[in-house]
Amino acid sequence: MSAPGILIAAARSGSGKTTLALGLMRALTRRGMRVTAVKCGPDYIDPAFHAAATGCEGINLDSWAMEPGLIAALAARAGAEADIIIAEGAMGLFDGAPEGAGGTGASADIAALLGWPVLLAHDASGQAQTAGAVIRGLASHDPRVKIAGVVANRLGSDRHRRLVAESVAALGLPLFGALLRNDAVKLPERHLGLVQAGETEGLDARLNALADFVEAHVDVAAIVNAAASAPRALDASATPKPPARRIAVARDAAFSFFYPHHAQSWRAQGAELVFFSPLADEPPPQDADLCWLPGGYPELHAGALAQAENFLSGLRRFAQTKPVHGECGGYMVLGQLLTDADGRAHRMAGLLELETSFASRKLHLGYRIAALSADHCLGPKGRILRGHEFHYATVTREEGEAFALVRDAYSPTQSPSGRRAGLVSGTFFHVIG
Repeated sequence: MSAPGILIAAARSGSGKTTLALGLMRALTRRGMRVTAVKCGPDYIDPAFHAAATGCEGINLDSWAMEPGLIAALAARAGAEADIIIAEGAMGLFDGAPEGAGGTGASADIAALLGWPVLLAHDASGQAQTAGAVIRGLASHDPRVKIAGVVANRLGSDRHRRLVAESVAALGLPLFGALLRNDAVKLPERHLGLVQAGETEGLDARLNALADFVEAHVDVAAIVNAAASAPRALDASATPKPPARRIAVARDAAFSFFYPHHAQSWRAQGAELVFFSPLADEPPPQDADLCWLPGGYPELHAGALAQAENFLSGLRRFAQTKPVHGECGGYMVLGQLLTDADGRAHRMAGLLELETSFASRKLHLGYRIAALSADHCLGPKGRILRGHEFHYATVTREEGEAFALVRDAYSPTQSPSGRRAGLVSGTFFHVIG
């Protein structure tokens, strides 16, 4: 039987979901509970913090990119050896996009599909009784979604807390906690979100401070009691097919955006993953069947990558006989030049006719629906892939055969995206489902 779960959501981004989620995860872990974390939506950074807080690798669930059967299968696996699942939502509770595989991509879809109640992290700054009106709207918007209770966040005083508490009590909802403004528990940020977990100084102490903060102001036991098990009637048979049997995956500070559910699903079907570090000048193992370069922050390490001769020569040698695929940052490294934010150009692998730059940044963000332009390790020509794109790179040159025809969730217009040459391919979007 899968463990009970609860989903932490909010009215909008920046409401304190991550603060509450990490504090709760670490607090429960310190109490001896086996906690598995889930992140709703296409996010790489938060799951690494979840893993650090719980000591257990979590997963992403995304109803826009994933079929219901896959969501159920991943959730069942996540809860198989846990005492509780703590899920963190993305953006606002009902924010999503049209034409999803299993929903809109909203956190509410995951809660409804899996039967998890929602814990609202409500940012009450600049509000008093109006907090009750906003929470009332969230609680009544979708009958599929059950609001278990509220944790008010960013309160300024005991009086502020009392006014918000009264407005929540009038709705018949429990107030599980109230968090005062506290900049001391904030985590450092940069352009794609939080600084990565592996680069955050004193992370363990920060997580313990978050847990102390939550323990002091939140009824943790009541939240545990409010969690509910997913219904058993869902089809949990769907799992993604691995693109090869032995897969070499780049993993270090430059290549860290690799979805855990891919690794878990591929391994479950017999694939072997072998990790290597380009920043340590390690080449992909030549006995692998496929080399996968995930996204990450290669622009912050472009000089080191350009000097990593063993990695670059080994990658070129691998690509002569076996497929290589890069996503986002990995795609840029497969190109000819990568120009960093200071305007310095660095030679990359030279396997694709691509030049990118961070000297002039432009945000590219959104879900992507892609049809493969030719047979590939990810599927036959025409296969539909669902993924997400989030980067600030500018393409200064991109030539050759397109990897796929791609459109976003809000437009019917397809356009060529990514490139392929021989056994090498890459794209700016990350495959999710």
